[in-house]
Amino acid sequence: MGGPKAQYIALWDVGILKHAAVESLKKLSPQHTIANPVMFLVEIGSVSITGLWLRDLFGRSPHATPLWFTGLVGLWLWLTVVFANFAEAIAQGRGKAQAETLRKVRKESIARKIVAGREERVPASQLRKDDLVVVEAHELIPGDGEVIEGVAVVDESAVTGESAPVVRESGGDRSAVTGGTCVLSDKIVVRITADPGMSFLDRMIRLVEGASRQKTPNEAALQIVLVGLTLMFLLVCGTLVPMVRYAGVQLSTTTVVALLVCLIPTTIGGLLSAIAIAGMERVVRKNVLAMNGRAVEAAGDIDILLLDKTGTITMGNRMATDLLPVAGIPLEHLGQAAYLASIADETPEGRSIVTLVGQQMPQIPRGSSFETAAFVPFSAHTRISGCDVDGHVIRKGAVDAVARHLRSLHGHMPDELIALADKIGDEGSTPLAVCCGDRALGVIRLKDIVKLGIRDRIARFRTMGIHTLMITGDNRRTAAMIAREVGVDDFVAEATPETKMQLIRQQQAEGNLVAITGDGINDAPALAQADVGLAMNNGTQAAKEAANMIDLDSDPTKLLEMVEIGRQLLMTRGALTTFSVASDVGKYFAVLPAMLMGAIPAIAPLNVMRLASPQSAILAAVIFNAVVMVLLIPLALRGVAYRAMGATALLRRMLLVYGAGGIVAPFVGIKLIDMALATLGLA
Repeated sequence: MGGPKAQYIALWDVGILKHAAVESLKKLSPQHTIANPVMFLVEIGSVSITGLWLRDLFGRSPHATPLWFTGLVGLWLWLTVVFANFAEAIAQGRGKAQAETLRKVRKESIARKIVAGREERVPASQLRKDDLVVVEAHELIPGDGEVIEGVAVVDESAVTGESAPVVRESGGDRSAVTGGTCVLSDKIVVRITADPGMSFLDRMIRLVEGASRQKTPNEAALQIVLVGLTLMFLLVCGTLVPMVRYAGVQLSTTTVVALLVCLIPTTIGGLLSAIAIAGMERVVRKNVLAMNGRAVEAAGDIDILLLDKTGTITMGNRMATDLLPVAGIPLEHLGQAAYLASIADETPEGRSIVTLVGQQMPQIPRGSSFETAAFVPFSAHTRISGCDVDGHVIRKGAVDAVARHLRSLHGHMPDELIALADKIGDEGSTPLAVCCGDRALGVIRLKDIVKLGIRDRIARFRTMGIHTLMITGDNRRTAAMIAREVGVDDFVAEATPETKMQLIRQQQAEGNLVAITGDGINDAPALAQADVGLAMNNGTQAAKEAANMIDLDSDPTKLLEMVEIGRQLLMTRGALTTFSVASDVGKYFAVLPAMLMGAIPAIAPLNVMRLASPQSAILAAVIFNAVVMVLLIPLALRGVAYRAMGATALLRRMLLVYGAGGIVAPFVGIKLIDMALATLGLA
């Protein structure tokens, strides 16, 4: 893999850190922070404390809090906002660095545009949607489009990272081409399907830069929860002032503001944006273009996964694996007949028969030995191909089609061959019959080759709690055999595009989120209907426009990685939210007794940490609040380590690790900081 996706940006890249440090100060602008209500409230508190410090600096009141205390609280409140901006700036900086590697792929080229039947050379940037261009060997394809004429071998390694060239041709499911890739042979005419700035590469650049990132529904819902918690603690702090005043305790504005900032969910509020940006960057590193953040989140939430058999579970084409003659027919006789009958069969199955015979029977004459033969090409209508040579009529095809051919010659299909064909079908393979004249010779077994490792991937989906459903146009016997071999939960045989749509709608009506992969024109409706539709880059333009994810590597099993990234994003957000809320509770019970024990001796026993003074308790909490955000930046950017597990086990792990950790961390951290303040004489 040698394309731009191989570029890995180090977590603590010096250049990114320097840029992020500058950006974190620029992001202090209220126009930026107002988008994050939690941090905007912290910034208001920082401004207020700074104002009080300046007031006391030039005209100190006898009842004011110590100047050093107000100054340090104000400083650490500002650092809290800066650290939150720093986390977001690092995530954005990594995205911009990734975008630069993608920009290096994009090259300006001259396009041979067809205008009124003749060619005109124009810059590729001037091409518009529906323009026609000619591309020949060793020329770059000037923009995203589809082949409408010709066939060519294309090197897509500059964009996808794949070194093996691919065939692109008109009129099929392999007609789409990507701008910036290079034609290696032949000549094609391409219709441009994207205006300037709207190519896949441009959209990937905007995606990793975050220029078009919008809050997803889950992210927006969490933001509402955070605002609600902030308002609740604002009410708590507002009512705390008159309550303690009634008890004869005066709380300074500095103390109240600091307490409020410590209690509101600043940790997750400051890291929320960085988590989302980092998640989108991980998607791009997998060489997948997600149309929006909603698609990534939906991938993490899916319940049902529809998998096409052909191309996803199997290699895509059935391959000849065995030659099985009927009684009395030599294997070499069947092999030579199968070879001759398949020479004119240009399907992958036909070519695999020629290859099999060549490997198993190299002694059989072929090639120029049959120059006088009349070959019959394979026809989808007759489902037969063949060869007429030296007075022999040799045919190969579907068992029922060959049976009709034999009857037309007054022959018949022997019971032995029918039984053999039925056995092959029951085993999940496809039988082809071979005959010479009016006599049946035997059967060729065609087998779907299951992709290496697909069974393990299916098992991982099951561990995640995702129901896998194989969908295929094959008969039930073949479908059942493949389903058992790979371990899917269920299958649908003899399916049509309408069947897929009906199945998706039925599952969605039952409240499930559905994902599907596809690449053909007939897959477009299902890709558009599904909650997550992953289209292959080497598929049709219709499929790519209908999907909300496009895999530039054209690997249908990539959906597994998208599910893991989506779940990792949701788990990271959930883990840090759990930690943040639990930490707020811990800070409340750690700090409040120390704040009030001087005026209300009855609560002194609750000061279990024996903090030195109310001022050191508040200052220690503010410092802990800022420092813990910095310590969690690597976790927000890398994501919580994903492990496939059920919802109950996941909830238990979150509560034990991040919930309990959030409760304990403030007690430990605040105590250590309080001891350091006492050592420095600031307690």
